[in-house]
Amino acid sequence: MVIRTTVWGENVHEHKNKTVAEVYPLTMHGTIAEALNRDPGIAATTVTLQDPDHGMTAEKLAETDVLIWWGHAAHVQVQDAVVERVCDAVWGGMGIIFLHSAHFSKPFKRLMGAPCNLTWREAGERERLWVTSRNHPIAAGIGDSFTLEHEEMYGEPFGVPEPLETVFVSWFQGGEVFRSGLTYKRGAGNVFYFRPGHETYPTYHDANVQRVIANAVKWAHNPAARLADPNAAPNVPVDKAPEKITERGPKLHSHGEEGLR
Repeated sequence: MVIRTTVWGENVHEHKNKTVAEVYPLTMHGTIAEALNRDPGIAATTVTLQDPDHGMTAEKLAETDVLIWWGHAAHVQVQDAVVERVCDAVWGGMGIIFLHSAHFSKPFKRLMGAPCNLTWREAGERERLWVTSRNHPIAAGIGDSFTLEHEEMYGEPFGVPEPLETVFVSWFQGGEVFRSGLTYKRGAGNVFYFRPGHETYPTYHDANVQRVIANAVKWAHNPAARLADPNAAPNVPVDKAPEKITERGPKLHSHGEEGLR
Protein backbone atom coordinates (compact mmCIF):
# COMPACT_ATOMS: atom_id res chain seq x y z
CA MET A 1 0.00 0.00 0.00
CA VAL A 2 1.42 3.38 -1.03
CA ILE A 3 1.10 5.94 1.76
CA ARG A 4 -0.45 9.14 0.43
CA THR A 5 1.53 11.93 2.07
CA THR A 6 0.91 15.66 1.90
CA VAL A 7 3.71 18.08 2.82
CA TRP A 8 2.30 21.41 4.02
CA GLY A 9 4.69 24.32 3.60
CA GLU A 10 4.28 27.84 4.90
CA ASN A 11 6.20 28.94 1.79
CA VAL A 12 7.18 32.35 3.13
CA HIS A 13 10.91 32.34 3.95
CA GLU A 14 11.83 30.81 0.59
CA HIS A 15 10.53 33.94 -1.15
CA LYS A 16 11.62 36.59 1.37
CA ASN A 17 15.06 35.42 2.50
CA LYS A 18 17.92 35.03 0.00
CA THR A 19 19.77 32.46 2.12
CA VAL A 20 16.72 30.21 2.41
CA ALA A 21 16.07 30.48 -1.32
CA GLU A 22 19.67 29.43 -2.05
CA VAL A 23 19.62 26.51 0.42
CA TYR A 24 16.21 25.30 -0.82
CA PRO A 25 15.74 26.19 -4.50
CA LEU A 26 12.91 23.61 -4.58
CA THR A 27 11.44 25.15 -1.39
CA MET A 28 11.56 23.29 1.91
CA HIS A 29 8.30 21.46 1.32
CA GLY A 30 9.42 20.58 -2.20
CA THR A 31 12.73 19.22 -0.91
CA ILE A 32 11.00 17.09 1.73
CA ALA A 33 8.50 15.73 -0.81
CA GLU A 34 11.23 14.97 -3.34
CA ALA A 35 13.13 12.92 -0.75
CA LEU A 36 9.99 11.04 0.30
CA ASN A 37 9.13 10.19 -3.30
CA ARG A 38 12.36 8.21 -3.61
CA ASP A 39 10.68 5.64 -1.36
CA PRO A 40 8.40 3.40 -3.48
CA GLY A 41 6.06 3.04 -0.51
CA ILE A 42 5.33 6.77 -0.29
CA ALA A 43 3.59 9.13 -2.72
CA ALA A 44 4.16 12.72 -1.58
CA THR A 45 2.52 15.92 -2.83
CA THR A 46 2.73 19.49 -1.54
CA VAL A 47 0.36 22.29 -0.61
CA THR A 48 1.06 25.73 0.84
CA LEU A 49 -0.36 28.44 3.05
CA GLN A 50 -1.16 30.50 -0.03
CA ASP A 51 -3.42 27.85 -1.62
CA PRO A 52 -7.21 28.14 -1.20
CA ASP A 53 -8.06 26.87 2.29
CA HIS A 54 -4.26 26.66 2.73
CA GLY A 55 -4.47 23.49 0.61
CA MET A 56 -6.33 21.76 3.44
CA THR A 57 -9.68 21.21 1.77
CA ALA A 58 -11.93 18.41 2.99
CA GLU A 59 -11.20 16.55 -0.25
CA LYS A 60 -7.40 16.86 0.15
CA LEU A 61 -7.50 15.71 3.75
CA ALA A 62 -9.70 12.75 2.83
CA GLU A 63 -7.05 11.53 0.40
CA THR A 64 -4.12 12.17 2.78
CA ASP A 65 -2.89 9.28 4.91
CA VAL A 66 -0.13 11.30 6.58
CA LEU A 67 0.25 15.08 6.74
CA ILE A 68 3.62 16.80 7.33
CA TRP A 69 3.49 20.38 8.64
CA TRP A 70 6.24 23.03 8.59
CA GLY A 71 5.52 26.62 9.62
CA HIS A 72 7.27 29.51 11.34
CA ALA A 73 6.55 33.10 10.32
CA ALA A 74 2.84 32.90 9.55
CA HIS A 75 1.20 30.68 12.18
CA VAL A 76 -1.36 33.40 12.86
CA GLN A 77 -2.46 33.46 9.21
CA VAL A 78 -3.77 29.90 9.31
CA GLN A 79 -7.55 30.06 9.50
CA ASP A 80 -9.11 28.54 12.62
CA ALA A 81 -11.68 26.67 10.52
CA VAL A 82 -8.83 24.96 8.67
CA VAL A 83 -7.15 24.08 11.97
CA GLU A 84 -10.33 22.36 13.15
CA ARG A 85 -10.60 20.51 9.82
CA VAL A 86 -7.02 19.24 10.18
CA CYS A 87 -7.55 18.18 13.80
CA ASP A 88 -10.79 16.40 12.89
CA ALA A 89 -8.83 14.42 10.29
CA VAL A 90 -6.20 13.49 12.90
CA TRP A 91 -8.83 12.46 15.45
CA GLY A 92 -10.41 10.39 12.70
CA GLY A 93 -7.19 8.50 11.95
CA MET A 94 -4.93 10.62 9.70
CA GLY A 95 -1.29 10.59 10.79
CA ILE A 96 0.50 13.92 11.23
CA ILE A 97 4.15 14.96 11.59
CA PHE A 98 5.16 18.40 12.87
CA LEU A 99 8.62 19.70 12.00
CA HIS A 100 10.79 22.22 13.84
CA SER A 101 9.00 25.58 14.27
CA ALA A 102 5.64 23.88 13.83
CA HIS A 103 5.75 23.42 17.61
CA PHE A 104 4.02 26.83 17.67
CA SER A 105 1.60 26.06 14.84
CA LYS A 106 -2.11 26.22 15.56
CA PRO A 107 -2.78 22.53 14.77
CA PHE A 108 0.03 21.33 17.06
CA LYS A 109 -1.04 23.53 19.96
CA ARG A 110 -4.67 22.46 19.45
CA LEU A 111 -3.73 18.77 19.51
CA MET A 112 -1.37 19.16 22.46
CA GLY A 113 -3.62 21.43 24.51
CA ALA A 114 -0.49 23.09 25.85
CA PRO A 115 1.67 26.22 25.34
CA CYS A 116 4.36 24.23 23.44
CA ASN A 117 6.95 26.85 24.43
CA LEU A 118 10.72 26.38 24.63
CA THR A 119 14.03 28.25 24.74
CA TRP A 120 15.98 28.90 21.54
CA ARG A 121 19.14 30.41 20.05
CA GLU A 122 20.08 30.95 16.39
CA ALA A 123 23.86 30.48 16.34
CA GLY A 124 24.54 27.72 13.81
CA GLU A 125 25.80 25.38 16.49
CA ARG A 126 26.35 21.65 16.26
CA GLU A 127 23.45 19.39 17.21
CA ARG A 128 23.85 15.73 18.10
CA LEU A 129 20.65 13.68 18.11
CA TRP A 130 20.75 10.57 20.27
CA VAL A 131 18.38 7.65 19.76
CA THR A 132 16.64 7.05 23.09
CA SER A 133 14.24 4.31 21.95
CA ARG A 134 16.21 1.59 20.19
CA ASN A 135 14.26 -0.53 17.71
CA HIS A 136 11.57 2.13 17.40
CA PRO A 137 10.33 2.14 13.77
CA ILE A 138 11.04 5.88 13.46
CA ALA A 139 14.71 5.26 14.29
CA ALA A 140 15.14 2.37 11.84
CA GLY A 141 18.46 2.57 10.01
CA ILE A 142 19.80 5.27 12.34
CA GLY A 143 22.85 4.57 14.51
CA ASP A 144 23.15 5.46 18.17
CA SER A 145 23.34 9.13 17.17
CA PHE A 146 23.88 11.49 14.25
CA THR A 147 25.17 15.05 13.96
CA LEU A 148 23.94 18.18 12.20
CA GLU A 149 26.83 20.61 11.89
CA HIS A 150 24.66 23.75 11.88
CA GLU A 151 21.29 24.07 13.57
CA GLU A 152 19.17 26.38 15.69
CA MET A 153 19.15 25.45 19.37
CA TYR A 154 15.91 24.46 21.08
CA GLY A 155 16.19 23.96 24.84
CA GLU A 156 14.16 22.51 27.66
CA PRO A 157 11.75 22.90 29.27
CA PHE A 158 9.47 22.05 26.34
CA GLY A 159 5.88 22.89 27.23
CA VAL A 160 4.16 19.81 25.82
CA PRO A 161 2.29 16.89 27.43
CA GLU A 162 4.28 13.81 28.37
CA PRO A 163 4.70 11.81 25.13
CA LEU A 164 3.99 8.16 24.55
CA GLU A 165 7.67 7.76 23.67
CA THR A 166 10.73 9.95 23.29
CA VAL A 167 12.59 8.66 20.24
CA PHE A 168 15.38 11.28 20.07
CA VAL A 169 17.10 13.63 22.49
CA SER A 170 19.34 16.44 21.21
CA TRP A 171 22.50 17.91 22.68
CA PHE A 172 23.70 21.30 21.42
CA GLN A 173 27.16 22.80 21.31
CA GLY A 174 26.12 25.48 23.82
CA GLY A 175 25.20 22.81 26.37
CA GLU A 176 21.41 22.61 26.17
CA VAL A 177 19.42 19.41 25.63
CA PHE A 178 15.98 18.92 24.09
CA ARG A 179 13.47 16.12 23.53
CA SER A 180 13.64 16.15 19.74
CA GLY A 181 11.44 13.24 18.65
CA LEU A 182 8.12 12.75 20.46
CA THR A 183 5.19 10.45 19.67
CA TYR A 184 1.56 10.95 20.65
CA LYS A 185 -1.85 9.42 20.03
CA ARG A 186 -4.72 11.83 19.47
CA GLY A 187 -8.04 10.12 18.84
CA ALA A 188 -7.34 7.52 16.15
CA GLY A 189 -4.40 9.52 14.75
CA ASN A 190 -0.66 9.07 15.32
CA VAL A 191 1.35 12.26 15.94
CA PHE A 192 5.13 12.75 15.71
CA TYR A 193 7.09 15.91 16.49
CA PHE A 194 10.61 16.11 15.03
CA ARG A 195 12.77 19.08 16.04
CA PRO A 196 15.46 19.73 13.33
CA GLY A 197 14.75 21.99 10.37
CA HIS A 198 15.80 25.64 10.76
CA GLU A 199 15.31 27.20 7.36
CA THR A 200 18.73 28.82 6.86
CA TYR A 201 20.55 25.48 7.24
CA PRO A 202 20.50 22.49 4.84
CA THR A 203 18.86 20.16 7.38
CA TYR A 204 16.30 18.66 5.00
CA HIS A 205 19.10 17.68 2.59
CA ASP A 206 20.64 15.49 5.32
CA ALA A 207 20.27 11.76 4.66
CA ASN A 208 19.58 10.89 8.31
CA VAL A 209 16.88 13.55 8.62
CA GLN A 210 15.28 12.35 5.39
CA ARG A 211 15.33 8.77 6.67
CA VAL A 212 13.70 9.75 9.97
CA ILE A 213 10.90 11.62 8.18
CA ALA A 214 10.26 8.68 5.83
CA ASN A 215 10.25 6.30 8.80
CA ALA A 216 7.85 8.60 10.62
CA VAL A 217 5.47 8.61 7.66
CA LYS A 218 5.30 4.82 7.79
CA TRP A 219 4.87 4.82 11.58
CA ALA A 220 2.15 7.50 11.53
CA HIS A 221 0.10 5.78 8.84
CA ASN A 222 -3.08 4.18 10.14
CA PRO A 223 -4.39 1.75 7.47
CA ALA A 224 -7.79 1.41 9.16
CA ALA A 225 -10.78 3.24 7.70
CA ARG A 226 -11.05 6.87 8.83
CA LEU A 227 -13.69 7.54 11.48
CA ALA A 228 -16.62 9.26 9.77
CA ASP A 229 -17.27 11.67 12.67
CA PRO A 230 -14.65 11.61 15.45
CA ASN A 231 -16.64 14.26 17.34
CA ALA A 232 -19.86 12.23 17.52
CA ALA A 233 -21.42 12.11 21.01
CA PRO A 234 -24.77 10.32 20.49
CA ASN A 235 -27.65 10.28 22.95
CA VAL A 236 -28.23 6.53 23.42
CA PRO A 237 -31.94 5.66 23.93
CA VAL A 238 -32.92 3.60 26.96
CA ASP A 239 -34.12 0.74 24.78
CA LYS A 240 -30.69 0.57 23.08
CA ALA A 241 -28.73 0.05 26.31
CA PRO A 242 -26.64 -3.18 26.27
CA GLU A 243 -28.46 -4.28 29.45
CA LYS A 244 -32.18 -3.84 30.10
CA ILE A 245 -32.88 -0.78 32.31
CA THR A 246 -35.92 1.24 33.41
CA GLU A 247 -35.79 5.00 33.05
CA ARG A 248 -35.97 6.78 36.43
CA GLY A 249 -35.91 10.33 37.74
CA PRO A 250 -36.19 13.74 36.05
CA LYS A 251 -34.41 14.53 32.77
CA LEU A 252 -32.71 17.53 31.26
CA HIS A 253 -32.90 16.31 27.65
CA SER A 254 -35.80 15.08 25.55
CA HIS A 255 -35.66 11.75 23.74
CA GLY A 256 -33.35 12.03 20.72
CA GLU A 257 -32.20 15.55 21.66
CA GLU A 258 -28.55 16.33 20.94
CA GLY A 259 -26.31 17.09 23.89
CA LEU A 260 -25.03 20.57 24.77
CA ARG A 261 -21.54 21.56 23.62
